[in-house]
Amino acid sequence: MDADQQTWANPFGMDEECRNCPALCETRTQVVHGYGDVGADFLFVGERPSASADEAGVPFVDEGETTLRRLLERLGLCAVDSDPERPDLENVYLTNLTRCRDPERPPTDDEVGNCEPFLNAEIRMINPEIIVPVGQRALREIGREYTTTPADDLDVETHHGESIRGRGFELVPMIDPREQTDAQTQAWLEGFAELMASDYRQTKGRRER
Repeated sequence: MDADQQTWANPFGMDEECRNCPALCETRTQVVHGYGDVGADFLFVGERPSASADEAGVPFVDEGETTLRRLLERLGLCAVDSDPERPDLENVYLTNLTRCRDPERPPTDDEVGNCEPFLNAEIRMINPEIIVPVGQRALREIGREYTTTPADDLDVETHHGESIRGRGFELVPMIDPREQTDAQTQAWLEGFAELMASDYRQTKGRRER
């Protein structure tokens, strides 16, 4: 699977007509694969597309003041004046555990499992330094697969903004921005800005950027 960085949306050319989850095929607007820089150091993983993302085809597209995009803008990782539905990202890739949306419920474990090959392929191809699981479900699934920490010990409220050692990278969990208090937002931003300023890159043979 080769990357096409001429496009930010689904740069790995993943199946946009996927029908592995019949129930979600009936409720989705479209399949929402990952979006962003294929050479990114920072990979953000949510649970499922929001309603706005389902319409736009880009993960984490949403309305409101406290959104992931606003946080990325404050960190200098997203251009402030870029298209709201096609943000201009730098060193960031956005994706979800699942690629389709049911407006009435979260994804089932089987649906997460059906989408796992997509996520695993993105992680393998991008080879990020930092993975940011957004929300408890993403932290549990990413932690189970990519850390030695028991999944039951991973709590997004407790570990919000903390670094957790993964296999070749670090996890920095985040409470869903729409659910954060102002204090939690500020704490995460300060911690992540400090991480960005540090020598966070691992010696694992990363390709030249």
